[in-house]
Amino acid sequence: MDKLLIVGLGNPGVGYQETRHNIGFKIIDYLADKFDLIFKNQKHGLISSFQYKGRTITLMKPSTFMNLSGKAVRYHLVKNKIKITNLLIVSDDLHLPFGSIKVKRKGSDGGHNGHKDIIDKLESSNYSRLKFGIGNDFLVGKQSNYVLDMWSEKECDVLNNLIEKSSKAVLSFCTVGIELTMKNFN
Repeated sequence: MDKLLIVGLGNPGVGYQETRHNIGFKIIDYLADKFDLIFKNQKHGLISSFQYKGRTITLMKPSTFMNLSGKAVRYHLVKNKIKITNLLIVSDDLHLPFGSIKVKRKGSDGGHNGHKDIIDKLESSNYSRLKFGIGNDFLVGKQSNYVLDMWSEKECDVLNNLIEKSSKAVLSFCTVGIELTMKNFN
């Protein structure tokens, strides 16, 4: 039976809950609700596991801040003996227009500090990712304000549908793998 680790990136704490940077957490929460899961506080994160189509899927929201996500990811990959090819990181991406998603087999950090730390701690960039486009509607030098800001009213109107679409991409990765998921969702 395949074991998979699906990690949503975000920052812990109520103040960050509804920010653009926390879309990874929101997608993981959506999946947890869909499967009636409860998170347990474990080392470096909130964890929940379930069986789906012959696979054991572990959902994780790191309890470290975004820029230190690598420690949590590495710990749970090793602890649960999960191959790096069975890892999917779900994160925001300001290089993509709002609402678009991009599934990738591997890549650079793309200027995202969460991915930068994961690549550093895993000593590899060969893991799959689901990037959720948050757009880049900010003034030069105001990037951190933008990603840590709340969703606009216009964005909120369609956010739930986009989260649902993203969760389908996550489940696709878990069942048919990265190649077909990229083909079907990019």
